[in-house]
Amino acid sequence: MQRLQKKTVLVTGASAGIGRSTALALGAEGAHVVLAARRRERLEAVAAEMPSAEIVELDVRDYARCDELFGERTFDIVVANAGIGLGLESIQEGNPSNWAQMIETNVNGLLHIVRSTLPKMLERGSGDQVVLGSVAGFQVYPGGNVYCATKHAARAVYEAMRIDAGGKGIRFITINPGMVETEFSIVRFGGDEEKARDIYAGMTPLRPEDVADAVLYAVTRPARVNVGEMVLWPTDQTSTSMVHRKA
Repeated sequence: MQRLQKKTVLVTGASAGIGRSTALALGAEGAHVVLAARRRERLEAVAAEMPSAEIVELDVRDYARCDELFGERTFDIVVANAGIGLGLESIQEGNPSNWAQMIETNVNGLLHIVRSTLPKMLERGSGDQVVLGSVAGFQVYPGGNVYCATKHAARAVYEAMRIDAGGKGIRFITINPGMVETEFSIVRFGGDEEKARDIYAGMTPLRPEDVADAVLYAVTRPARVNVGEMVLWPTDQTSTSMVHRKA
């Protein structure tokens, strides 16, 4: 029996990578999935693989748009996955424009999704809020500076929700992966695919479906169980700055 039948799910950043894999995994368990991202053609391709889905063009940095789309809807599960990393410069050489884009997307965008979806969950007294974090929210690595700061902030938002809205039937979950092979590094390096491939040279990273599987596990536990925090490391990665590579 499909475990998420009759459930309505929102996944942001659903056009690729972890968001896409998460949407497919939840949809395969019977959920109706609202796929939200900026790239409509990518969303259409994901929706075509699913039994029940709808697409929403959305930039999570736009709170008014988030509230317009979701403020009056009730979701059983919200997966706040949209995020971005840009550059690996030292903080003293960093690009303030990149900093602003990461903060607007990874912090403000997360807050916009929480603010537009959590009140209806609280009215009903049930639901899952899932924050896609990172091991960068626990440890800072060279060149990670502002990206790591945004993931520390995402972890703080998760903890704040547990305190501010706890005890009202909502489960709060954060999934924190290490290195995952997606478009993330290609975007981080401005489209330089060779440089992005070098990040994973000689080691085996996580795959997006590994993270999706963790999300699925957390949201399909009995209502009495809140899997609060999960950290996923590739076996070859032992910290944010230590990766064991084959010669």
